[in-house]
Amino acid sequence: MSEDAAARVPGGAQAVRRALDVLHCFHDNGPDLGASDLARRLGLSGSTAHRLARTLLDAGFLEQDARTSRYRLGPAVTELGRLSYHQRGLHLAAPELADLAARTGATADLALRSGPHAVIVAGGSVTPRTGLRRPLHSTALGKVLLAWARPGEGGPASLPPLPAFTDRTIVEPAALEAELARVRSQGHAVNDGESAYGVRTLAVPVLDAAGHARFALALRATPAVITHEHAEWFLDRARSCARALEVLLLPPAERRPPAP
Repeated sequence: MSEDAAARVPGGAQAVRRALDVLHCFHDNGPDLGASDLARRLGLSGSTAHRLARTLLDAGFLEQDARTSRYRLGPAVTELGRLSYHQRGLHLAAPELADLAARTGATADLALRSGPHAVIVAGGSVTPRTGLRRPLHSTALGKVLLAWARPGEGGPASLPPLPAFTDRTIVEPAALEAELARVRSQGHAVNDGESAYGVRTLAVPVLDAAGHARFALALRATPAVITHEHAEWFLDRARSCARALEVLLLPPAERRPPAP
């Protein structure tokens, strides 16, 4: 948030919003950031960025390298992340995803929506070296979360401009709307080289009783593994896992009726 934009936010909320913006700077899982890096990313003065960083440091949300004076996410973020992971029951999903991956030979991931991103919260892609956020428009996970969006989450019109990652990426909102209609009709989404060449992903929704996607479940591999001829075989196993996750991750009152 730039200082001009922040000036339009009420006083107390402005400070909270700025602090949250500082934490969001670390989403890309890149190197540690100095106060000048934070100032540049957020459009703030150096003194303001330094003051925010020190406040978050004192609260444990950032920690500072004693040698370089650069910042990284702190133990309070780790603690809250672990609490959220268990409160959502995601520790229960890990064995199901591991079993799905072992049976299919593909990477199995589970994601939920955060604004214009799909955030991978469990599965084979959750590693220390890999960022967890994926764009909605160029991924199978994201298409599922858009196609069965929950109330208030917004559709393609709510997204920022759609960047191209390959020449297959959908970058026009109207084309994305048409793609989402196909996804809903087919019951699954496909990413065939739209985010990176040589990668094919199939994704299905983990639906609640109202028909909204609480999560998206994906299988990712190369086209040599997930072939067009065997796509339905992969989808059958993904759908079975998604139904199991509905039971594990949703309260009884919010689950769909058992499949006939």
